[in-house]
Amino acid sequence: MTATEFEHFLGDLGHGSLCVLDRNIAKSDYVPLDLSVTNNQLKTVDVSSAETLGTYINRHIAIKKGKIAFGGYLEKRGIYNRSDYFNDQNPETERTIHLGLDVWIEAETPIYAPLAGEVHSFQNNTNFGDYGPTIILKHHIQNVTFYTLYGHLSVASIENLQIGQPFQKGEKLATLGDAAVNGDYAPHLHFQIIKDLQNFSGDYPGVSSKKDLEFYKQNCPDPNLLLQL
Repeated sequence: MTATEFEHFLGDLGHGSLCVLDRNIAKSDYVPLDLSVTNNQLKTVDVSSAETLGTYINRHIAIKKGKIAFGGYLEKRGIYNRSDYFNDQNPETERTIHLGLDVWIEAETPIYAPLAGEVHSFQNNTNFGDYGPTIILKHHIQNVTFYTLYGHLSVASIENLQIGQPFQKGEKLATLGDAAVNGDYAPHLHFQIIKDLQNFSGDYPGVSSKKDLEFYKQNCPDPNLLLQL
């Protein structure tokens, strides 16, 4: 299946009202959020501080009269410059381009499986600025196998999990973690689609360098093809 065919396949699945949060939340309650380096408002915000960035995001949601902020696919962000895990000071190889879709909402918010699948792997990715507790689901739908990744979860989300454990569409999968466990971010879900997991387990790059971007754009298409926010 080509990358374009995979995108069309995901878009068709997305017509089925897929959700990672409570499906009773109206789509009008989701407001777009720009955390890219081109957002001039962020020049006066200390994005390295989870608390300060969280205050900015909550204010943005209130101004837009929403309940949840979302966005970030292929955004070039300055927030990763705080962490040696992403930043090697080389503009070609430093990782600053976000590959998932972020959903910003308070810690302990339940996260639901948008599609039926099984647990491929999970782990607590504890590098500074990393995912923290992470779950990867494997999906096999219409003879197509692919994966979805859920990052920045609570520790409790992975404590009693089993490899191969099935989850039905709409079943509670996890809860969100706070800054103490989620890589030091304001609470949010990192949701990412992965076509080829490349032998990763419990982890997969969620931020790309400029050099590797073309590969990741093909392998990790826009998660909003499924969620259609």
